[in-house]
Amino acid sequence: MYIIIEGVDTSGKSTQIELLKKRFKDAIFTKEPGGTKLGSEIREILLNKNIKSSKAEFFLFLADRAEHFKEVIRPNLSKLIISDRGFISGIAYAMSRGLDIELDEMIKLNKLALNSTLPDLVILLKIDKESIIKRLNKKSHDNIEKRGIEYLLSVQKNMQNILKRLDINFVEIDASKDIMEIYKIILENIK
Repeated sequence: MYIIIEGVDTSGKSTQIELLKKRFKDAIFTKEPGGTKLGSEIREILLNKNIKSSKAEFFLFLADRAEHFKEVIRPNLSKLIISDRGFISGIAYAMSRGLDIELDEMIKLNKLALNSTLPDLVILLKIDKESIIKRLNKKSHDNIEKRGIEYLLSVQKNMQNILKRLDINFVEIDASKDIMEIYKIILENIK
């Protein structure tokens, strides 16, 4: 299976992925952006440089995605692959940034980067506004988080809309639940 765990910053993706690493020791764990050498450089640019153009940001995500697919996803399709983020969040962040490209076109460009290989399952960790505020106050902020809580909520809403539009399996989990309860739901859906 090829699984993507999606969610905005502070939704608990990293915590769940660490738990899954202990359970699925033979799985391929990766992330977007940053799952390859080039991806790490692109991730650094996306998180720490002041990118003025929403199109430039979108194309950086696409460049990372194409490289990631070629180096990580395609060679491991016969294994369990669990990715921290993927094309759903790439499109959602672009939409929230006001990118003036139609959603269908963004989907086509992402399918091009992925050779039309979509995940078998997407797990969306949905978080409420109060939890985002509480969790953001406990950490320093990168350029994406500095865009604010309303921006993150907009990204999350876009993720939900994109998942409903695409013909892929997904499950939405309330990220305010207990960590182990979320983990149990994720395991049930992977099985």
